[in-house]
Amino acid sequence: MDKRILFQPVGGPAAVIIPCECGLTLEEVGIKDVPMGLPFWIVDAETVPTDRAFREAWELDVQALGPADGLGGAK
Repeated sequence: MDKRILFQPVGGPAAVIIPCECGLTLEEVGIKDVPMGLPFWIVDAETVPTDRAFREAWELDVQALGPADGLGGAK
């Protein structure tokens, strides 16, 4: 899969979900797997840094990402 789902828990580093082929759309995976009420963005895989050395410090630039693709735990 060439897409990733990004979200930022309150007080935590940015999180990355690598979806698998499970019969759900990317939006459905985000709604199911992102914590309740948190916005998420669906991005191309190459958008996510490959250097994981400072992963605990990753933060999302929500202005650069634009409007969220959905909210976790909501339909």
